[in-house]
Amino acid sequence: MELLHLRYFVAVAEELNFSAAARKLHMAASPLSQRVKDLEHELGRQLFDRSTHHVALTDAGAALLPIARDVLDRVGSIRWRLDQATQPTRSTVFVGVPAGLHPALRERLTQLADRVDGRFEVKRWPGTTTDLVAAVKDGRLALTLARLPVQEVSLDTLHVMSERLGAVVPADRFEGRESVKLADLADLAYAKSPEEIMPAYFEQLDRQLRELGIKKRIQLSNTGYQGTSEIVSGGLGFSVSMLDEDSSMRGYRLENMAVLPFEDFRAQLDTGLLWRRDRGDGGDIEELVAVAKEVFADPIIK
Repeated sequence: MELLHLRYFVAVAEELNFSAAARKLHMAASPLSQRVKDLEHELGRQLFDRSTHHVALTDAGAALLPIARDVLDRVGSIRWRLDQATQPTRSTVFVGVPAGLHPALRERLTQLADRVDGRFEVKRWPGTTTDLVAAVKDGRLALTLARLPVQEVSLDTLHVMSERLGAVVPADRFEGRESVKLADLADLAYAKSPEEIMPAYFEQLDRQLRELGIKKRIQLSNTGYQGTSEIVSGGLGFSVSMLDEDSSMRGYRLENMAVLPFEDFRAQLDTGLLWRRDRGDGGDIEELVAVAKEVFADPIIK
């Protein structure tokens, strides 16, 4: 049995969907399914009940899940435990930063770095929420800012910011408008950025928009947020982004684009600060986490 088998099993157990788990693991669903079958064969137990439209844990699978999580958490702690045992008086720690982070949160990161400077050298590390959360779990990052929701039982989360979202639309079609209704967007396609860069919240948002009558979709791949801006600027669709003028996401705006509040729909993106519970509670970054809780104590609402 290899650790990868346990990682694959836990991902499927948490998603109860092989395709969703495969996306989370950045692999195809077919080899993932085969690896899980290999684990079942080695253990001599069926771990999942599978059907075309349903995946559920068996009794054996439900019993294995906490065991597998514990093993993975212990392995993930090796890096920071070794660092703790060999670290100098002042150590370097990395804090994850997702794309489009609001300047107000960057200011708080600077405050955190200043306050712990005698004990820690704080460095920022960019990435998608999925990758940053994985890096916190395996000990490569001490903390990360991440787009919520994040469901990881081994991590503690502190809500630090809520940003109201609006519709990013072709400006020429909405000239003179200060807001939009969902009905105004029905003939436009919702332009979705590549799944690998989008926070999980936007999957929920996509489902909400579809249920409320926005049926057309443009699914982009192999591009970043700039690709979505090209679609909107060219009049082919609309997207959803932060309303606040100070948001870093405004840097992706092109000509013929406007960001307008919804009249009949409320959407907001929440950001949290995350760390491994065992590292923050009596572990090597307990002091860092304590100061971070003070610096980020009051959530920012935009």
